[in-house]
Amino acid sequence: MSSLPRIHPKPRPGNLREVAEKLVEATGLRVQILGGTLVMSPTPRGKHAKVIYLLEKMIRPELPPDLVAVEMSSIEMPDDPDDYVTPDLLVCPSEFLDSDDWLLDPRDIEVVVEVISQSEKSREIRDKTDWYAVAGVAVLLVIDPRKGIWALHTRPDNGAYRDTLPGKFGESVPLPAPLGFHVTTDDFPVYGPSPRPRGTTTER
Repeated sequence: MSSLPRIHPKPRPGNLREVAEKLVEATGLRVQILGGTLVMSPTPRGKHAKVIYLLEKMIRPELPPDLVAVEMSSIEMPDDPDDYVTPDLLVCPSEFLDSDDWLLDPRDIEVVVEVISQSEKSREIRDKTDWYAVAGVAVLLVIDPRKGIWALHTRPDNGAYRDTLPGKFGESVPLPAPLGFHVTTDDFPVYGPSPRPRGTTTER
């Protein structure tokens, strides 16, 4: 992250979660802590939001009563006072909806969904995938509208996912047990050219 708004206290190990909460209040952006580093994400664009909307629409009717699909809820790194991530979508026990907690135990998560943003770098994607594996999230579905592809990561072990099933838009994703159903990707959009920042002009 290149810069932070003026906030107090300053970021340091041990108080990063407090700083992250103040950043959320100050900016309205999604703030995460990956490997002890504060990461701020911009508001998702329309096609990014559409993928999440379509997935949630397919997943929710298939879930048993004890599971729910929720957006923008955070997962903690076990035994780490700093690290947490906020995926685009996750499936967790329905009792979370009656809780005052804001952090979920990764061992309670059935599947996490990350939709790649237009500006994300390969290193950032690898770092986040590794984070989920280290935390022990059982199933990670990464959807990449930049290239029209997806990857289903399963069996986390020793800080890495043992199995990865790749696919492309138009091919269904087989979510493993206890979900045990497929989600289709036929209608997932692909990003167009990156829009110019507001206020920029094109030379003639």
